[in-house]
Parts: sequence; C-alpha cells; structure tokens
Amino acid sequence: MKGFKEFLLRGNVVDLAVAVVIGAAFTNIVNAFVKGVINPIVGVFGTKDLASYSSCLKGPCELSPTGEVTSGILILWGSVLSAALQFLITAAVVYFVLIVPMNRLAAHRKTLAEKAADLEAKEVTLLTEIRDALVAPLR
Repeated sequence: MKGFKEFLLRGNVVDLAVAVVIGAAFTNIVNAFVKGVINPIVGVFGTKDLASYSSCLKGPCELSPTGEVTSGILILWGSVLSAALQFLITAAVVYFVLIVPMNRLAAHRKTLAEKAADLEAKEVTLLTEIRDALVAPLR
C-alpha cells in the first residue's frame, strides 16, 4: 500500500489527472464549435449536420423509424468526416495554444541560460586576469 500511496501522491499523477479533466472540458468546447460553426457552414453547401451524410453501398437502403438500417448497406461517412474535423481542430488548437508558446518559452530559457553561462565564463576570465595582474608585481 505504501508504494501505491506514493504513486498516487506523486506530482505526475496529479498533473495527468488535471490534464484529463481539462481535456474533457476542451473536447466539449470543440464539439460545440463543430456543431455550432462548422456544421452550419457545411450546411450552406448541403445538409446542416455532417453526420447525416451517407452513401448506400448495396441495394436500396431503407431505414426504420428508429434510424436503424433495415435493408442495404449504409456507409455513414459524414460522421467520420465530423470526427476528423473535430480531431483536426483539437490538434490545431493544442498545437498553436500550447505547443508553440511552450517551444518559444523553452528556446528563450535556453538562450538566457547560454547568456548566463557566457557571462559567467567572461567573469571567471576577468577575475583570473585581475588575480594574475595582482600577483605579477610580487614576482
């Protein structure tokens, strides 16, 4: 139990749990965006709901009042397209809102660390020269 308790209280597990909760909330935002913005834009060219796009692969496709296929083979490619759009939007937002700024921050931190190391090296060189100058007249 001690190891399990340590695992649960480790910072990475808590961070992961927070990420999952925020990801779920973000998924709702993306779904609402697709339903409220993307689907109406697609609706200009056809039906308002992407999920309703389908093709009958074999025979005349007939649907029951509950929406189940009673005859034929119905391919629901609209729902796949909708899911793909949701994925692309989610990936784009994550990339441009999270990844790009974090990469810029990491690059900035690396630059600052390199400048600090360079300044430290120059300081050590200067102190060495001062020491050598002070010791030189004593010889």
